Amino acid sequence: MAVIKSGKVVIVLAGRFAGKKAVVVKTFDEGSDEKKFSHCLVAGIARGPRKVTRGMSKKKVEKRSRTMKPFVKYINVRHVFPTRYVVDMDLKKAVDEADLVDDERKIDVKKGLKKVFEDRYLNQKAVTSEKKAAGSTYFFQKLRF
Repeated sequence: MAVIKSGKVVIVLAGRFAGKKAVVVKTFDEGSDEKKFSHCLVAGIARGPRKVTRGMSKKKVEKRSRTMKPFVKYINVRHVFPTRYVVDMDLKKAVDEADLVDDERKIDVKKGLKKVFEDRYLNQKAVTSEKKAAGSTYFFQKLRF
């Protein structure tokens, strides 16, 4: 699939995380040994950050942003909806495919992902390009439907 590339923000359409936003980490166009269909590895937000207003203190803003809960999953390409947004988070280092086989190591991957997502959420103004900044703000907003 030429549309679904690494860094693209997608919306999951089926399964437990349906309606949640995710970022594509890696795509498998030809499939693999276990999964014969084209699929992709995505990392997304199962529970987003809580609402923040201008009047809140810095400490309270930081506490409310720590409520994020990430997920990592292999998903069929037909079960994701690509958006026009791209995020420049370096998730390939945070998500290693060998760690997803074992449950304990998968928990460590999720903790690392949570840290990456929190850092980007708190430092959204530090994004270099305007296009990727728009993708970052879209990724952390709640999906309205």
